[in-house]
Amino acid sequence: MYPFFVLLAAILWGMTGTAQTFLDDGVSPIAVATVRSAIGGGLLLAMTILLRKIDFRKWSWKWTILAAASIALFQGLFFSSIRLTGVAIGTVATIGSAPMFSGVLEWILWKTRPTKVWGIATIMAILGCILLFVNNGEGVVHMGGIGLALCAGVSFAMYTNISKKLMTQEEALPAVAMTFSICALFLLPFSISGGFSWLAVAHNLWMMLFMGIMCTSIAYLMFLKGLQKITSSTAVTLSLAEPLTAAILGVFLVGEYLSVTSWIGVAMLIGGIVVLTFGGRKKV
Repeated sequence: MYPFFVLLAAILWGMTGTAQTFLDDGVSPIAVATVRSAIGGGLLLAMTILLRKIDFRKWSWKWTILAAASIALFQGLFFSSIRLTGVAIGTVATIGSAPMFSGVLEWILWKTRPTKVWGIATIMAILGCILLFVNNGEGVVHMGGIGLALCAGVSFAMYTNISKKLMTQEEALPAVAMTFSICALFLLPFSISGGFSWLAVAHNLWMMLFMGIMCTSIAYLMFLKGLQKITSSTAVTLSLAEPLTAAILGVFLVGEYLSVTSWIGVAMLIGGIVVLTFGGRKKV
């Protein structure tokens, strides 16, 4: 059951890049990340306070601040890479690189060696991502955008490993609430200069409410719920459902092109996720 929580979270994340393309041109990627975090974190923080599920005096501030910094960096880098590379390529490069970084970080930080099942599934998924990546048949790859995407992959791997530690001390609901509320505060100084008047446009506001509630509050609650019982490296590999979702939505909603080779990549991504979901059930 726990791997499925991560898969559902990844599917919701896969919608963020596509949702961003429906915002007005010129909206800052950092502003998008700030508003998304403020909505997602603020809503849950209000709930945790009303339900009295949080004690600020005894809170795990160190791990929360580290998690918030990692996810703030991730969002800024990710949304910026999407603007330069497109939804499918940017998401594939970001999340496709994250399993390798997560496995290495998990080994270095927590001395947990990844399992053979994780290795097989990750190789399949990364090959699938590469096949998706070569989809860019029009020839020009924005290397700056790819660089931003790879840095975002490192940041997401850091967030996952830090959140694993945070979840040993706090419940999922207040953990997401605190992490994203602090994340919004970290991002605010970098987005305030451009203003937020674009939120007065109805379709921009609806898109941000969707990204804040569904793709942040609910998605990260499910992700941390799953992370309680599976390893960080396994969770990040399962998160490859995100580029899979983004690629398919990029084709059907945004009009991006996927070649036959890229559809083979989609099949390999699905294969890697299936192997990890069912092959790794006994290993938590």
